[in-house]
Amino acid sequence: MNLKKKGSFKAFLNNDNTVGYVFAAPFIIGFCGLTLIPMILSLYYAFCNYKIGSTAAFVGLENFINLFKDEIFHNSIFVTFQYVLIGVPLKLIFALFIAMLLTKPTKLQGLYRAVYYIPSLIGGSVAVALVWKQLFGSRGPIVNMIKDMGVTGFNFFGSSAWAFFPLVLCNAWQFGSSMLIFASGLKQIPADYYEAAEIDGAGAVKRFFKITLPCLSPMILFNLLMQLISGFMTFTQAQIITQGGPNHATEYVSLFIFTEGFTYQHMGYACAASWIILIIMAAITGIIFKTSKNWVFYEADD
Repeated sequence: MNLKKKGSFKAFLNNDNTVGYVFAAPFIIGFCGLTLIPMILSLYYAFCNYKIGSTAAFVGLENFINLFKDEIFHNSIFVTFQYVLIGVPLKLIFALFIAMLLTKPTKLQGLYRAVYYIPSLIGGSVAVALVWKQLFGSRGPIVNMIKDMGVTGFNFFGSSAWAFFPLVLCNAWQFGSSMLIFASGLKQIPADYYEAAEIDGAGAVKRFFKITLPCLSPMILFNLLMQLISGFMTFTQAQIITQGGPNHATEYVSLFIFTEGFTYQHMGYACAASWIILIIMAAITGIIFKTSKNWVFYEADD
């Protein structure tokens, strides 16, 4: 009987499925502990009046009703959409432009790609946010250049209309990952397409819109979705550079949730706001996927 147990245990260890579960275990444990369980708890707390360390009191839809009446929350959604609608296209345009430059044959092509990718590795850090704050501060070099052109009293972070521009530029500066994806896509476009178009008399602009963009459309879709999600989650730059000011002009949704949850200890309120934003992001992602069949080109398609 013991031999049978030993044999069955050995067979269990030698089973390919067992090996797969062992290697997948760190991800499964991390996903459950850091994503799934926190999401379930946040959904529960969204219907509660809850502060960290206290007992949650169920209040039903009160948090959601109050959010729909909260003008600061409405403003945070508006400025977040403003940030995404301006920042994401700008970032993708920069990424595609640089990718097209870096795909031209050159001996230092690898070095150039690495140099342009570095900002994506460090661009979201606190240190870089502090540097950006100094660059666009009231005594920074950018404002000094504007003053030299005859404009007096200008201050990016003192104006509700201008405060978000440095944050958008900081985000656009981190285009390295999108650039590498576009560069790999450009390498996969057959040269025959361009040669045939040149023979037909198509110019550079027409080749770009009729060949390059359609062939890159799957990469554009991927980059668009990833950058949209990243844009809605923007936090570090707003927290470090502007703290949401002036007059809530840069208080993006993530900063609003952080402030409500950890500054004011309205954790249930913050969880409700998180789920509203999750639903909005899911709806936008679904719309993009639904409409992508009209503008995304795959070579395998008929």
